Amino acid sequence: MTDTLVPVFAALGDETRWSILAALGEGDASASALAGRLPVSRQAIAKHLAVLQEVGLVEPVRVGREVQYRVLGSQLTATAHRLDALGTEWDRRLAAIKRIAEGL
Repeated sequence: MTDTLVPVFAALGDETRWSILAALGEGDASASALAGRLPVSRQAIAKHLAVLQEVGLVEPVRVGREVQYRVLGSQLTATAHRLDALGTEWDRRLAAIKRIAEGL
């Protein structure tokens, strides 16, 4: 499980990539359009989009002669489910520790 989470978290750990995902959450956009909305060059946006695409968080979509990017909600949902499962396991472990401590 962690082998798939680590690259996603590494990608999400960058503030610019997070901003790109947030902007794409409002609608599909090209690298040029994103560069117009964010304080980052188009070339830098393209590199960040490549990282996000590599981990499966965005996908390119050809619209005429332009390439736009869209967020892949399924990967974000899968990541959220994995985090929820980790949280549930920790809750179970902490409850067991609590029962042991209270029994002493």
